[in-house]
Amino acid sequence: MSENKIESTIALSGTKKGIISISKIEEPYGEGSGVVASIGISLAGKSSDPDWKVHIPLENIDEVIAVLKTIK
Repeated sequence: MSENKIESTIALSGTKKGIISISKIEEPYGEGSGVVASIGISLAGKSSDPDWKVHIPLENIDEVIAVLKTIK
């Protein structure tokens, strides 16, 4: 598994210390696996230890963004 370098953090609305952390991970599941965007949620503000996280293949990002915009 490659290194998980946080690209950006965003304050999590409705919390005192919560953050959303975003990173790009190459080969997250071993050699040959596709690149993903990793989105983590930490209520305690610890980007290195999120309470929840999701991996989205880069090929799906545009579609995910489009759907998220429709529910906003």
